Amino acid sequence: MPTLITVRSEGLYCEPGNFYIDPWRPVETALITHAHSDHARTGAQQYYATAVSEGVLRRRLGAEINLQGVTYGEKLKLGDTWVSFHSAGHVLGSAQIRVEHKDEVWVVSGDYKRDADPTCEPFEVVECDTFITEATFGLPVYRWASGETTAAEIYRWWQADSTRPSLLFCYAFGKAQRVLSELTKFTDQAVYAHGAVQALTDIYREVGVEMLPTIPTADMPRSHKFTGDLVIAPPSGHRSAWMKRFKRPQTAFASGWMAVRGARRRRGYERGFVLSDHADWPSLIQTVQETQAKTVYVTHGQTDVLSRYLRETMEIEAMPLKTLFEGELEGDI
Repeated sequence: MPTLITVRSEGLYCEPGNFYIDPWRPVETALITHAHSDHARTGAQQYYATAVSEGVLRRRLGAEINLQGVTYGEKLKLGDTWVSFHSAGHVLGSAQIRVEHKDEVWVVSGDYKRDADPTCEPFEVVECDTFITEATFGLPVYRWASGETTAAEIYRWWQADSTRPSLLFCYAFGKAQRVLSELTKFTDQAVYAHGAVQALTDIYREVGVEMLPTIPTADMPRSHKFTGDLVIAPPSGHRSAWMKRFKRPQTAFASGWMAVRGARRRRGYERGFVLSDHADWPSLIQTVQETQAKTVYVTHGQTDVLSRYLRETMEIEAMPLKTLFEGELEGDI
């Protein structure tokens, strides 16, 4: 790789700025694209991240971390570089990080999506010379319908059976809040939430995100039947002791992986809803084109497939970039 950003044992390192981006080991200075646990880890002496992500980061990394919050587009002088954070459209506070040094501009995208999402700022195209892109869903089979379309499917599924609890499993940070927000187009009915979902949903409410009212399941008496109710929980709740209080529930999972035939059955859910917080195949191609990058590094997921397509079809210098974590630690998909 060229010298502006290199891969070290601690993570992506910018020598002219003397900082790391989403490091996976303790470092002096860490710039964090977003608060999912495969991007934000403990141990840095100084963190920089978007101000709107501060609540989630402090909950996950510790209230006492040394964190400087920045606004989207604000320029910071770090060493011999200028750095700015630009919306990635992934989850609350998610950012792409633009690094400028002399006449060279790099953008590290982190995770991103191009679909409309009422819970976070929309993706911002940032032109650059070199673009580091994810490829979690970097196969042509992955093409998303809108969040509103999928929320309508979830609502119909929930309303179709008033005799049982409806348990929807999805990731506690980002996905759950997106579902709760998209459902406001169809109902104002309260939804029950697993404790892990409730805690993060409260942070979203604090920054003004509109969602359905939620009631922690732990607040309800053991005699409550949840008949006809929607309950949102993380995947860790599936087939756990927590789930035993729900009698004969219908179950579903919301994830981009539900686009693949057999994924729902393998994971043991009755129903699957295709909803992802990552870019689909057309969005990945569109984004690379719009950045006008001459060089593209591809990480996380289908790196070989996307790199080859960019080289052979679009004639862009593209290659996989291997990092320590090639999958999602908590499945924010």
